[in-house]
Amino acid sequence: MGKIRVGIIGAGVWGKTHAFLYREHSGVEVVAVCDMDKSKADAFAREFSIPMSFGSHSQMISECALDAVSIVTPDFAHAQAACDCANAGLDMLIEKPLATTYDDVERIVEAVRKNKVRVMVDLHNRWSPPFAIAKQSLDEGELGEPRSAYFRLNDQMWVATDMLSWSAKSSILWFLGSHAVDTVRWFFNDEVESVFAVSSEGVLRSKGIDTEDIFQSILKFRKGGIATLENGWITPNSSPCVNDIKFNITGDKGMINLDLSNSQMIERFTDKKSDRPDVLVQHFIHGKAKGFAYESIRHFIDNLVSGEEFLVSLEDAANVSFVILAIMESAKTGEPVKVCHV
Repeated sequence: MGKIRVGIIGAGVWGKTHAFLYREHSGVEVVAVCDMDKSKADAFAREFSIPMSFGSHSQMISECALDAVSIVTPDFAHAQAACDCANAGLDMLIEKPLATTYDDVERIVEAVRKNKVRVMVDLHNRWSPPFAIAKQSLDEGELGEPRSAYFRLNDQMWVATDMLSWSAKSSILWFLGSHAVDTVRWFFNDEVESVFAVSSEGVLRSKGIDTEDIFQSILKFRKGGIATLENGWITPNSSPCVNDIKFNITGDKGMINLDLSNSQMIERFTDKKSDRPDVLVQHFIHGKAKGFAYESIRHFIDNLVSGEEFLVSLEDAANVSFVILAIMESAKTGEPVKVCHV
């Protein structure tokens, strides 16, 4: 059997992450990359020795013999590429979230089901070792039935002000909240029935970035479980970790707490700075991509080749987007909002 031929849509930093992982796998090869900025696609192709580069995804999928694609565009720019790729019969790894409007989610789901292609959305927190161990403990019955959860997942401010050129067109809910929602759905093994949320704004808007600073949300699940989420983009840049991560899951027989912001497993001090290098999320060891944010991509590639089911289903990803849209509506109206599902 020949190698699976892959194209990458989006020649940014995370697109390069996908390219690194594909390059490590013997069963696939990246044959094309595209970006609306053709010069970026050309430079990307040279860096990774990719044969073809294009200025649009439509040109790439019409002129290349592809089997699968990675869609690594900003949050709000997934839908048209995903629908076009589905209609071309291509399997897909889509960066989170699946899409950011009800119409776009429904369009993608319809196109994927109609064309019977395989899709995974990169909700990579399921591969985080502390969360995976906690979930294993829950699944083995040590905690009993889950009753409540708390998840604080925030970012340093520079992510919104400097790292992302498009943060004003997005939200912390799409950028981090999607991981939080997927994680609690995964732990409760249940769908969210309704949400109530509040938000705060002003810090980022004072810096010219037109988006909310923080959301706090209460999720009620169908079986009665309750989860509280905090997602913000205004953690001080001096915080030792980019992410501020706290998690609790409480069942009727036990409880697990995670504090992943304050790990002192490794600390580094120089005459210019002190920090705690990332040894969990995304890092390289001996030239190989490691960390759980990479393992999710590797899982997609492995299962694309083997034909096994993906850990994150299309329905998982669609329902995550629906929960976030309900949170946004609740924060705007000040009222609880029922959540729809695929």
